[in-house]
This record gives sequence, C-alpha cells and structure tokens, in this order.
Amino acid sequence: MTPDEQWLAAMWPFVRSQLPAAPARVIEIGCGPLGGFVPMLAAAGYQATGVDPEAPAGPEYRQAEFEQSGLPGQAAAIVACTSLHHVADLREVLDLVRGTLLPGGRVVVVEWARERFDEATARWCFSRLAPPEDGHSFLHGQQEQWRESGQQWDAWCRSWAEAEGLHPGEDILRELVARFGPGTLSYGPYFFPELAGTSEADEQAAIDRGEIRANRIQYAGRRPS
Repeated sequence: MTPDEQWLAAMWPFVRSQLPAAPARVIEIGCGPLGGFVPMLAAAGYQATGVDPEAPAGPEYRQAEFEQSGLPGQAAAIVACTSLHHVADLREVLDLVRGTLLPGGRVVVVEWARERFDEATARWCFSRLAPPEDGHSFLHGQQEQWRESGQQWDAWCRSWAEAEGLHPGEDILRELVARFGPGTLSYGPYFFPELAGTSEADEQAAIDRGEIRANRIQYAGRRPS
C-alpha cells in the first residue's frame, strides 16, 4: 500500500461516518490522481463525483479546479481532504461550497494545521523517515530544504509556507465555522503514512505524551437550512 493509499484508508471511516445516507450526491474537492474517496463512495452506493485537475479519466470525475468545474445542481455533501490549504482563494472556494450544498447539506473536511508543524514534531518525523532511495517523500523534501537554508526551523517553515501560499489550519477553520457552524472538530496524527515502521497509533501515542503536536484537523459541519 502506498502512503497515499494508506492515508485514504485511514481517513475513510471518519469521512463515511459524517455523510448522509446513500444514495446521496457527494462531491469530493481535490480527489487527486488516485480518485480520492470516490471509489469507496461509489462502492457504498453514493452518487460520487471527484474534482481535481489531476483526477482520473471517467464519468465520475471532473479534471478541473472546483471553482471552474461547473458542476450542475446541488449536493447533499462535499468532502475536502487536504485540498483547502493550498487553494488560491479560500473564501471564494468555501462560498462556492456553501452554494453547492443543499440546505442542511454536510461539509466534511480533513486538513493540515501547518502552524502546528513545530521543530519538535519535524525532528520526530525526520528521525523516522525511510532511506531516500526507498522513495523521496514530502518530508524528505522538507528536511533537505531546511538543512540547506541554514535557518531556524520556525523561520524557515513559516517562510516556506508563505511562499507556497498555504493557508494555516486556524484560518481554514475560522472560515468553515463562519459558514457551517462549529460542527464537530478534532485533531489527530497526520504524518504516519510517510514514516517507516510508524502507525497512526504510534503517532497518536507521541501526541498523547506531549512529544509532538497533532497536525491533522477533522471537521464536519452543515449548511444552515
């Protein structure tokens, strides 16, 4: 199982638990080249559509940004998994999400609280990376760029995120709550799929011990009726 496949499998129980009953219409924003949760949604009886410029070919997908997808009609639920932190205009996208949802429709979000990626968390992750020859991951790139920068971690990570145009998790949550209410919110492990010999439970145990910070956001809310 690849890290992306491991991530999707780990996130699916939360996503599934927040959805209305099948065969409701569900749209996934940023499904990626693997198709995200769309195959799982379809297998569970949902009318699922994945939207992403790199989405697979097929009638269940739109190869476009959500803002330009032109999907007709409204949906009972919209899922966004680690796709909101790098959209160009967060407010525009969430306004479109709100307009696309039916009254009472559900929004289900899994995100990265990148402002929680502190030095202790980074070092914990870097010490558990597989050798680069086994696959060059996002975390390998972070480690290399930080070393080459010669900067303190906090300064480097902040400048990197700003250069990439990444939205902090706290900003994403603020805009979600403004449109969909406080809903349900929790934090949890984020990096485990990229770490050698490290399970989700292992990362959660380190969080519980106070060694690292929980970087994963899980949020679910509703469009007001």
